[in-house]
Amino acid sequence: MYQYYKGILIREGTEGIPSQQLRELYEKMDWCSPSMPQWQNEKFSIALRNSAWAFTVWDKEMLAGMVRVVSDKVMVASLQDLMLLPEYRGKGLGQFLVKLCRQKLPDGNWSARTTPENYDFYIKCGFSMPDANNATMEYDGYILSKTRGDRK
Repeated sequence: MYQYYKGILIREGTEGIPSQQLRELYEKMDWCSPSMPQWQNEKFSIALRNSAWAFTVWDKEMLAGMVRVVSDKVMVASLQDLMLLPEYRGKGLGQFLVKLCRQKLPDGNWSARTTPENYDFYIKCGFSMPDANNATMEYDGYILSKTRGDRK
């Protein structure tokens, strides 16, 4: 499926997206290090392909953003890797991507792991702040990757 949002192409699906373009997007977002070995490029494609749903943002031939969803497709879903290059932010595009994702499982329980500077964005998208009494356990494997230099 293809659709446009204010002249920007939104593509649903995971097929045919070159791993090098995915890696470049992660690098531009500062989510992986340029020193990460090239042979690891395939992990970006594999993660995208193994997602329940994904939407990519294209400006002509350039990958300008994406979001992917990890889900059982019945009850729960989690937004992963919502990213837009800086020049595409502040135009409602991020909120539109979240809306497209939530339409896939409108009555499901959604989560988004994020940082405090993004709380307001997710509140605008209909998410609520976690209850202080609701503990979420996490294992942050990306911290190990960061210490190896694969992530910034």
